[in-house]
Amino acid sequence: MVAVSAPASSAAPPAVPIRRIGPADLRIALRMGWADFTAMRGDILFVALIYPLVGLITAFLALGGLPLHLFFPLAAGLSLMGPLVAVGFYELARRREARMESGWSHFFDPLRSASFGSLLGIAIGMIALFGSWIYFAGAIHDAFMTNVPPPSVGAFLARVFGTVQGWEMMIVGNLVGLAYAIVTLALTWVAMPMLVDRPTDSWTAISTSLRAMAVNPAMAARWGLTVAVLLVLGSIPAFVGLAVVLPWLGYATWHLYTRVVDREAWARV
Repeated sequence: MVAVSAPASSAAPPAVPIRRIGPADLRIALRMGWADFTAMRGDILFVALIYPLVGLITAFLALGGLPLHLFFPLAAGLSLMGPLVAVGFYELARRREARMESGWSHFFDPLRSASFGSLLGIAIGMIALFGSWIYFAGAIHDAFMTNVPPPSVGAFLARVFGTVQGWEMMIVGNLVGLAYAIVTLALTWVAMPMLVDRPTDSWTAISTSLRAMAVNPAMAARWGLTVAVLLVLGSIPAFVGLAVVLPWLGYATWHLYTRVVDREAWARV
């Protein structure tokens, strides 16, 4: 689903060195991410409101103009776009780590970087992934439930939680959603900060991300679960908490990337 650009030559470049990480690395990444947030929250306050605003707009459209059964898939699917939205936070964390000026004006620097084309390719893929999730979520609903619109929110909830078909739909939908989340994590948890870090192509970034997950499957799963829990907590109430959770996770993901990828060894390759 994610658009990638293949290497220009047939000769494969040397593999980016990957480290094996443990639970302590996840804790350190979260702690350093929080330190970045507390240090730079004033500069990026207006940016941190973008994601909650998108969530509120989605909720408004779902309740007012879109089928009610798509509200939860739309809200949950926003997490698929998180790595894309967080690119600016990777840049701010990178600059602060390097003791460079890290004001909010640098949030959009990745749009002017040499890796912009690769970032754009992955962004298109992530949007396509999000669209396919919404499509399959609607198809799962129609397969288990009547396609007659419920007269009210209460009637919809009663249909979902009060019938066997409703519970079956939730189980299948959540399993499919989990698969989407795993794919998103595998493709982006290293790839996106890597493209912010230095010029490279999307093929190398994504393949490195997949190798990092293969080397650290348990820690990748634990990180994905941590992200999911924090996003859920940040979504209550009305997505407002994401103004804190999204930048924190963005900064923390950068620091996790620096622990997974051996950047010094990569520079010598």
